[in-house]
Amino acid sequence: MSTNEPDLQEKQANKMNHEKKPKDEPGIYNGIKNMFTGKRFKFSFWYFIFIIIAMLAINMYMSQDRSTIGVDFNEFKSMIANKEIVRVEIQQEKYVGYNMTKQQALSIVQTNAFQNLTQSSSNLRIYSTYALNDPSFIPLLDEHNVEYYATAPARPSIFSSLLSYILPMLFLLIIWRIVFAKMGQGGGQNVLSFSQNKAKIVAEGDTGVRFTDVAGADESKLELEEIVDFLKTPEKYTEIGGKIPKGVLLVGPPGTGKTLLARAVAGEAKVPFFRMSGADFVEMFVGVGAARVRDLFRQARENSPCIIFIDEIDAIGRTRTGAGLGGNDEREQTLNQLLVEMDGFDSRTGVIILAATNRPEILDQALLRPGRFDRQVLVDKPDLEGRFAILKIHTKNIKLAKEVDLRKIAQSAAGLAGADLANIANEAALMAVRSKRKMVTQADLEEAIEKSLAGLQRKSRILTEDERCKVAYHEVGHALTAKMTKGAPPVSKISIIPRGISALGYTLQYPTEDRFLMSQSELLGNIDMMLGGRAAEEIVCGEISTGAANDIARASDLVRRMITEFGMSERFRNITLPSTNTQGLGVNREYSEAAQEYIDNETAKIVNGRYQKVLEQLKVNREALETIAKKLLEKEVLDGLEFESLAQNLVIA
Repeated sequence: MSTNEPDLQEKQANKMNHEKKPKDEPGIYNGIKNMFTGKRFKFSFWYFIFIIIAMLAINMYMSQDRSTIGVDFNEFKSMIANKEIVRVEIQQEKYVGYNMTKQQALSIVQTNAFQNLTQSSSNLRIYSTYALNDPSFIPLLDEHNVEYYATAPARPSIFSSLLSYILPMLFLLIIWRIVFAKMGQGGGQNVLSFSQNKAKIVAEGDTGVRFTDVAGADESKLELEEIVDFLKTPEKYTEIGGKIPKGVLLVGPPGTGKTLLARAVAGEAKVPFFRMSGADFVEMFVGVGAARVRDLFRQARENSPCIIFIDEIDAIGRTRTGAGLGGNDEREQTLNQLLVEMDGFDSRTGVIILAATNRPEILDQALLRPGRFDRQVLVDKPDLEGRFAILKIHTKNIKLAKEVDLRKIAQSAAGLAGADLANIANEAALMAVRSKRKMVTQADLEEAIEKSLAGLQRKSRILTEDERCKVAYHEVGHALTAKMTKGAPPVSKISIIPRGISALGYTLQYPTEDRFLMSQSELLGNIDMMLGGRAAEEIVCGEISTGAANDIARASDLVRRMITEFGMSERFRNITLPSTNTQGLGVNREYSEAAQEYIDNETAKIVNGRYQKVLEQLKVNREALETIAKKLLEKEVLDGLEFESLAQNLVIA
């Protein structure tokens, strides 16, 4: 051990010297010092500005004639008349006058070179004035016998030409290089390198995400753990003759954590991670996308084992329709090249492709076949336990009050994705800070959920008393209909405080459990709840308003889906009537005009029938409607317990 101590001390000393070594500081002085000391010189734009200013200053200093005395034109003429100026040099823009003739100055110099040269230079006076168009000036010179002559304009010096022509061109060249360098910094490449891919390469294990950071997608993690195991120990699969899938497609709604799962795979496997969006392949130039695909797979093979992750692959993987020029536009060329590359590389190379999309139905079938994307992993919205686990992860670094019940919050957030839950946790923390509290309370989390579902409270929106009354009866109509509907989720909150863009009030219902199937009677019950608001308005106010526009739109859409998708109509029972959206060109129906007419008539029949049923129910419960609405107008907000206590003894089923 003693023999290694000097080496250890030397390493520590070198480390300390390295840490104490000053960094290269930017600046003109250090740049010049580095040039002369042999250190690496890093050019800066400020050096160029400094050189330009210095050269302009030198030029101005050299061109300035400090021995010339400037006078007015009238004073110049007076000095000619008084014999103070005996010689005049006529230039293009000015007159220069001397108090000696050429002969006098020459004779003095020839008599005594050094002494009289000094004397002549001290006695010589030079005056200048701007040349004016004065016809009497030349006669004045002749009258007083003044020696005068004209000189041609002086030719610019080489130095002036350099400043006038070469330096501006050099300046523009440097600006051009700087701008193009900045444009190419996004992907670490020059703007002219169109064929290079724009993948963001993350070093081994630097994604910062592990499987422990992902919750609510246990089945998806199990599928991807096999990919990680292959990247860590590929020989275990190759020995038995098995092949790992070449590609894994992550499918699911937005915000469910598809990108997070891909980063977790790279973080667990500790391999290079090429991340790229599908839109990064497409450019305005033909052939660029295909070239970038080739370049991406070339780099991946050089860095294998590695992971290529293409986010939003539907940007280039959409079904080929032949609608482009010659049936082969730029996007289709990119897709063709991607298909070739995925088919061409061997799975034993250790290059695995992960891709994510929330629109798998529009992907080309050639992309989804075995041998390319062998496995599709569904990343769906989390269930109750999944939401609870996600909330625990996102509130890990947030100070929560003791009374916070995350399970109740998870139950209230039914139907929300992981990104929504992360936003709810952050919004709750911001609300606590805004209220100058040190901890997040249960009320903060509940308000964050309402903000996510219904929008921001808008107490500044002042409603008239008549409008408040209509909104109160409307919302109580929803709540009472839900109370009388079998199997409907319980009412959690009723409010007449405006929220979001157009919600003047809202009724919240939180399900007690996750539901994956709904019967026909349950669907009709949902339609009843949507129509309950308008029915209450008609009973109390004697007329209907525009407040139920969103309700009747949702009810009509649900009835139409029952007829066309779920086969729940009398004529087309157990038959689906499909229609496709042709991307902005309208809806393409796969059924006749007669069927469409039946759908319209049946929709109106079902909606009107359910509306009459709800209307009769609320008329029977007019007393409950009036009592609860007055309480709501008084308090503006009723929670679920208050509503239940009021409705318990008043509602007649």
